[in-house]
Amino acid sequence: MKYTYEELAGMIDHSLLHPTLTDREMEAGCRLAAQYQVASVCLKPYAVRRAVELLRDSGVKVGCVIGFPHGNSLTEVKRYETELACRDGAVEIDMVINLGKALSGDWDYVESDVRAVCEEAHRHGARVKAIFENDYLAQGGAGLDSDSFKRRLCALCERAGADWVKTSTGYGFVKQGDGGYNYKGATEHDLALMRASCSPRVQVKAAGGVRDLDGLIRVRDLGGTRCGATATAAMLDEYRRRAAAEGGSDPGPAGPAAGALGAGGY
Repeated sequence: MKYTYEELAGMIDHSLLHPTLTDREMEAGCRLAAQYQVASVCLKPYAVRRAVELLRDSGVKVGCVIGFPHGNSLTEVKRYETELACRDGAVEIDMVINLGKALSGDWDYVESDVRAVCEEAHRHGARVKAIFENDYLAQGGAGLDSDSFKRRLCALCERAGADWVKTSTGYGFVKQGDGGYNYKGATEHDLALMRASCSPRVQVKAAGGVRDLDGLIRVRDLGGTRCGATATAAMLDEYRRRAAAEGGSDPGPAGPAAGALGAGGY
């Protein structure tokens, strides 16, 4: 295999963010994350404290979303939400930038918004991923084309102290021509663009649309270090199958069958 099990599992932020997720499902997701030894779980704020209890001594980090999924909360609300998440034990923060302000060209507001979350998180020893929601940026904005707009966001978030820039929430649904809603999430183009637009200090996270092992491998090839996923079991069970077929000695920890988690993305 091109990468070890540990390298690929260590990229996954197991997503537990669906609006209807029950407490039982959240707890089962934490146990799955521990069994597969992924990097982290990514949860709603109310679930952080329980996840910390479940994952203590597992090696799996607990992350929390802030201003999710649309980024429209007041800056002080985002800062306080970050403070509470960190007090409850979150060590990673995935915050959504204020998209309307960015598209309006109010760059000072957006940078101040991201900085407030970063400073609060860093005060507690946590790290921050700033989410762009690239599906909403396909036409660019504020007088910039799409790629130039994303490059400017990368530079802004780096100045503000973000540790990662992140493509999407996985919930950035855009109305399609047939009246339905869908999203692309992470694309190869955007991952390459964002990686090239930040210094090595800032990492890149993919989210949305990465649903299989080959997609996860491609994220790593393009320089991504984290990937949000709900298809965690399917990806890593496939790694084990391929490693076994190749006669490799790195099948990774045993996990349960993929089951329903084999479908769907972050």
